[in-house]
Amino acid sequence: MSTAAVTSRPGEVLADLLPASRVRDVALVLGGAALTGLAAQLSVPVPGSPVPVTGQTFAALLVGTALGAGRGFLSLAVYALVGMAGVPWFAGGGSGAAAPSFGYVLGMLLAATLVGALARRGADRSVLRTAGAMLLGEAVIYAVGVPYLAAATGMSFTEAIAAGLTPFLIGDALKAALAMGALPTAWKFAGKK
Repeated sequence: MSTAAVTSRPGEVLADLLPASRVRDVALVLGGAALTGLAAQLSVPVPGSPVPVTGQTFAALLVGTALGAGRGFLSLAVYALVGMAGVPWFAGGGSGAAAPSFGYVLGMLLAATLVGALARRGADRSVLRTAGAMLLGEAVIYAVGVPYLAAATGMSFTEAIAAGLTPFLIGDALKAALAMGALPTAWKFAGKK
C-alpha cells in the first residue's frame, strides 16, 4: 500500500490533520481517555486469571498512535488518574490502584507514549510498520503488567506469565491485525494533497 497520496508534514500524526487549537487538544485528550474507559467495559473473564480480555489495550494503543506521544500520554494519564480516584471505568467497571490488573493500566500509559512517538516517525503509515509499533506497545504493557500482577497477587513470575500473558497472545495478534488495517487506511482516506 503506497502512502504517496498523503502529503503530510514530517512528524505528523492523525490528530494533527485537525485544525490546531488548545480546545482541540483538550478534546482529544479527554476523548482518548473516554474511549479507553468505554473499551475497558468490553470485558470477558479468563478462567484462572484475575485479568480479563478487554478492548482497553487496543483503545490505548490507537489513542497513542492517533494522538502522538504527548497527547497519548496525557490521555492515558487522565484515564489512570480518574480510575484511581474511583470512577469505575477500568476493566469490568473496576477502579483504584489495588486491582491486580492495574499494572496493565500503567503499562498502557507508557505504551501509548511509545506508539505515539513511533507514529510521529511514520510507524502508522504502512501495514508492517504499524504491526511493529503495536507489538512493541503490547510488549511494554506486559513488561509492566505481568510483574505488577505477580506482586499484587503473590504469584510467582511464571504463574503471572501463565495467567497474565499467555491467554492474551491470540487476542493481541488480532488487535494488531485490526490496527494494521485501520491506521494506514485512515491515512489513505485522510489523503490531504
